[in-house]
Amino acid sequence: MSDERVLEEQEGLALARNIALRQLSHSPKTRQQLEQTLHKKGVSGPHVIEVLDRLTEVGLVDDLAYAHLFVRSRCASKKISRFSLMRELRAKGVADDLAQIAIGEISDDDEYQLARQAAEKKLRSMRGLSQKVVVQRIFGMLARKGYSSAVASKVLGSLELDSDDLTRGDYYLADGVD
Repeated sequence: MSDERVLEEQEGLALARNIALRQLSHSPKTRQQLEQTLHKKGVSGPHVIEVLDRLTEVGLVDDLAYAHLFVRSRCASKKISRFSLMRELRAKGVADDLAQIAIGEISDDDEYQLARQAAEKKLRSMRGLSQKVVVQRIFGMLARKGYSSAVASKVLGSLELDSDDLTRGDYYLADGVD
């Protein structure tokens, strides 16, 4: 291999490494996200694979750790279901087995509590609406967040939706409905 060819090879690897490290400095990324970014920036296939393999080897790219972080973050901020989390992780390129491990940390009770918190938040914004409208809106919101109809029904059952209270804007939550 000529000196010029070796230099081109080293420059290509350095470019790929710099792009990947810059991306990782902003926020954690999956291997697939980095691979897509590198290809978009015009980095050749062999350089992409070599750099990503090295970053994985040293622990800077870890899809399982990413999945755990993503699940904790999305549960805290968006209160979405396990089903929605799985769909989002797949879209980000996390393998199904790794996504299942991360999502496995969420029990049925945890998912119910997330749905209930989302419903409570939505309920606070529905002053003066009829019981029928409140039920429809909460059920629809939970469905959009990926919760099953069984979870949505259980959550709605835990909300004491007295129609007189709804028109005044006073809402009550049952203490513990199983």
